[in-house]
Amino acid sequence: MISASLSPVTYTFNLLIHGLCHSDRLTDARQLFDVMPHKGCHPNEFTFGILIRGYCKFGLPLQGLKLLDKMKRMGVFPNVIIYNTLIASFCKKGDVEVAERLVERMREDGLVPDVVTFNSRISALCNSGKILDASRIFRDMQIDEVFGLPRPNVVTFHSMLQGFGEKGMLEEARTLTESMKKDDIFFNVQSYNIWLCCLVRNGKLLEAQTVLKEMSENGVQPTIYSYNIVLDGLCKNGMLGDAKTLMSLMINDSIFPDTVTYSTLLHGYCTKGKVTEAKNVLHEMMKRGCIPNKYTCNTLLHSMWKEGKISEAQQLLQKMNERGYGLDTVSCNIVIHGLCRTGEVDKAVEIVSEMWSHGSAALGDFGNSFMSLVNEDDHGRKCLPDLITYSTIINNLFREGKLDEAKKKFVEMKGKKLYPDSIIYNTILHHLCKRGKVSSAFQVLKDMEKKGCKKSLRTYNSLILGLGNKNQIFEMCGLMDEMREKGISPNVYTYNIMISCLCKSGRTEEAISLLNEMLQKGIIPNMHTFELLIKSYCRTGEFRPAQEVFDIASSICGHNEALYALMFNEFLAGGEILEAKQFLVTALDKRFDLGSFLYKDLIDNLCKVENLEGARDILTKMMHIGYGFDPASFMPVIDGLHKLGHKHEADELAERMLEMVSEGKVCNKAYQNYRELNHTKRSKYGGDGWQAIVHRDDGSAAALKNLKRVQRGWGQGSVSSLQTPKNDILDD
Repeated sequence: MISASLSPVTYTFNLLIHGLCHSDRLTDARQLFDVMPHKGCHPNEFTFGILIRGYCKFGLPLQGLKLLDKMKRMGVFPNVIIYNTLIASFCKKGDVEVAERLVERMREDGLVPDVVTFNSRISALCNSGKILDASRIFRDMQIDEVFGLPRPNVVTFHSMLQGFGEKGMLEEARTLTESMKKDDIFFNVQSYNIWLCCLVRNGKLLEAQTVLKEMSENGVQPTIYSYNIVLDGLCKNGMLGDAKTLMSLMINDSIFPDTVTYSTLLHGYCTKGKVTEAKNVLHEMMKRGCIPNKYTCNTLLHSMWKEGKISEAQQLLQKMNERGYGLDTVSCNIVIHGLCRTGEVDKAVEIVSEMWSHGSAALGDFGNSFMSLVNEDDHGRKCLPDLITYSTIINNLFREGKLDEAKKKFVEMKGKKLYPDSIIYNTILHHLCKRGKVSSAFQVLKDMEKKGCKKSLRTYNSLILGLGNKNQIFEMCGLMDEMREKGISPNVYTYNIMISCLCKSGRTEEAISLLNEMLQKGIIPNMHTFELLIKSYCRTGEFRPAQEVFDIASSICGHNEALYALMFNEFLAGGEILEAKQFLVTALDKRFDLGSFLYKDLIDNLCKVENLEGARDILTKMMHIGYGFDPASFMPVIDGLHKLGHKHEADELAERMLEMVSEGKVCNKAYQNYRELNHTKRSKYGGDGWQAIVHRDDGSAAALKNLKRVQRGWGQGSVSSLQTPKNDILDD
């Protein structure tokens, strides 16, 4: 044009600027805009509008706002479209306040906000969770004769419907849907898809399937997206059979599954640990000519590692590379995480180091069988470690006790321009505090705050744990106060750390005050909370307060086995025999598993205090209910009856004992484990369980007599378990 002596006009520049913005050449577009006055052309409202839209498209609304100011200085008046473009862009970024100020500025310029303006505001409010504010604007728009606002259109209704669904306000969404149907604006597939999303998100899967069927009846053909919405909900809720049925219905309706459909189903199987079924989905997917993407393969790869199918994971990595899917950082992170889980942290560290120079080709050393199979192309070299990579490595190095190596990786990460986030900082804090390195933890905390990462609940919990290990209760209380000042509510874990420390220091009453504080603030204590308090009271012989804590615990946690076992064992250890017996009787009535109850010790103690009848009652009740308990429990009672001369009753119990041995109802394992954990004293017979009876050397005539009866055939099939190698006690 210039060579032909044809001078470009503003319209010419507008076309070229539009083309440059459309081609993502925003810098060139701006340069052209700036030279317009030098070419004798002045930008008009369309020129500004095109460039502002370009800035907003790139997520740079502030640059667009500067152009709006320049526009006024140049005497060009903005139109509604320019304002709407800026308002929508600021709303999308979540800057609702700036958007609101632009609406006011728009009115000052004599422009009336239209439905597009209001739709942007409503959409932004819904996205930021301010659904009630959006609902008020929506309601005002519906009564325009009062406020003079534009009437809502189908976009407005869709925004509100989506907002209600995401906020879990299903009844409001249902009412709005009925209103849309009544006004004939619930007519297209987009309306149905939004409604399907609402139902699925709120767990109404059967209703969602019904709506999907109704669509065709109402003349609206479901799309692949419609089916995928419902399929995703079914898979996430583990309804894989229904998902397969829905896929068959899809195909019958001539809507063929796409990559998203298959990937969703594959992910559902992987979540359930059904790797074989997931692989079948992958094969079916490829058989139908549907190409898997990285997400599909990475999902299956992650599941294989999780299920310990390492050789299959290796094969999948090979196939991914051979078929040119391109391993990405996610793939590498899955392998690194898997290696850490299987204890091969050093191999994982080696891969991370190699990724910086070789990208995904760093996986070449994985398993010594994949070395030459990774293409070290440009894409592979772009596959670099990220924050998740380093978070995984640092966490596992700390777990392995390799603190120096973990610190080196932290320094290396920062040197690679990967700046740690709060997750990594909190990981380091947790491990340092857990190992009692509180001073180092507070140094890390300073660095964390200097980098702009704020303290979170996890941060405070780690620090309180560290101080608790040092028994620095005053400092712990100071952190709790600081938490409250910053509006961070302590959780049950925070309180448990505090309560544990106070109980260990004998300050149980202060710990009880914290329990009361928890209840007042609606923080539900767990079993560990009550265990700490009950043990603390019982340790000092304060059984009545322990009972009161038990009453609170049973009202919150229910009458469960662990709670009764705790009370029974603690009261028994404290010498409160009759109270302990009552807890056991209640546990028997409730048919609890007795694995954690030291019932043999109770029977032994009852016999010692000459309460033989009470001990026999316990045995009788257990037999009557049908418990398979340790036959060794009979021995103190049998001995006691023999001493009192009640030979017939003793023989009856001995026969029942041997019947239990022959029936194989000896369930002693859980009982022994509990005793080992609690360091309680061993039985007076020198050992635990039935084997202790065999090796008794107290000359009990009853025991020897019963064992000889076993030899004659009472306990066939069980005799070998009662014999010692070489020298059998029965032969002696």
